[in-house]
Amino acid sequence: MSSLDPTKYDSTNLSGSYAWTDTLKGVYYGPGSVKTALPKLLGILGAKKAFVVTGRSLHDKTDVVKKVEAILKEHNAYGATFYEIGQHSPIAGIRRGLQQFKDAGADVIVSVGGGSPVDAAKAILYFLQQEAGGPFRRQIAIPTTLSAAEYTSGAGYTNEEGFKVAVSSPELAPAGIILDAELTLATPERLWLSTGLRAVDHAVENLYRPLVPPPIKYLCYAALADLFKYLPESKANPQALDVRQKLQIASWMSLWPLKTERYSALGLSHALGHKLGARYSIPHGITSCLTLAPVVALKAETASQEDKEWLANALFYLRKPSSGSLENDILKLSVDIQQLVDDLGLHSTLSEYKVPREDLPQIAELALGSKDDPLLPKVIALLESLYA
Repeated sequence: MSSLDPTKYDSTNLSGSYAWTDTLKGVYYGPGSVKTALPKLLGILGAKKAFVVTGRSLHDKTDVVKKVEAILKEHNAYGATFYEIGQHSPIAGIRRGLQQFKDAGADVIVSVGGGSPVDAAKAILYFLQQEAGGPFRRQIAIPTTLSAAEYTSGAGYTNEEGFKVAVSSPELAPAGIILDAELTLATPERLWLSTGLRAVDHAVENLYRPLVPPPIKYLCYAALADLFKYLPESKANPQALDVRQKLQIASWMSLWPLKTERYSALGLSHALGHKLGARYSIPHGITSCLTLAPVVALKAETASQEDKEWLANALFYLRKPSSGSLENDILKLSVDIQQLVDDLGLHSTLSEYKVPREDLPQIAELALGSKDDPLLPKVIALLESLYA
């Protein structure tokens, strides 16, 4: 899976570029919006038969998938449903899904669920195009978590060796996205809140990710303000649809669609999460709960002046006073992130997931992309701190 991009880029503060993902035809949002948005997107895409990709729990334990199937059937656009997508999208499930997509004679995927079904759908479409040639088929994503995989053109999946790897193409970004808060009510609390921390991770790491233009960074500030406000409210009142809808919009702002020239991790927290997640069965959201706060603290020491300014400025949008020092403000942001994790009941350790300490040097090296990176000792020490 993606490591950090070692390329040194010029500042985007005063010059750069921006492009929306090529494939995206629309984002529709609002409680109950799936009823009208899904038929509309099928029409825009000229799609005739949909293949639904989802996870077993969502399929077996809720009526969410049945609601989507009913809309497709009403419009004579239902092909089949595949629900053998596990956490971190194992390759075996992707291969079965590819075969069933072909067997169903489908021409579009409708993914329903969190990051794993969305990424699995991208991988299925990638391997289908590699096999058959021609234009890529499209995906309509209906997320039920806050992980925001639907806004990117890359797909992470787990290979036969248990490592997270990736495929990417500008053609893999979903063509339609439907943010319907009603469909998130059945999402387990820990999954909902931890993927909200994943969105916090996106918003923070976009502040120092290379080539991100300033308008997107300001969207990230708005995302952080709403995530810090509404995640605790959602925990306190999980049935509040308005709060859940605002969180879905905040997740969108945290990873606003951006056409990138190459696929890489947003930042160190994401890179570490990619190396920890699939190999040790740690959910995406929980990896962010583990790594983001200490990575931000490390940035107070190691980031460029410009990146420090963007990070420190987040306190203003969180309505927190500045200390007058960039480094101290970044450390305060790190403390506030960890406090949010703790307040949401999401504190975790590497001990819980039985991550062997002897694996830490390799995890750090894979995340950084080189054993010669001067940050390697500091990143190993950061990982060591996650056992308590």
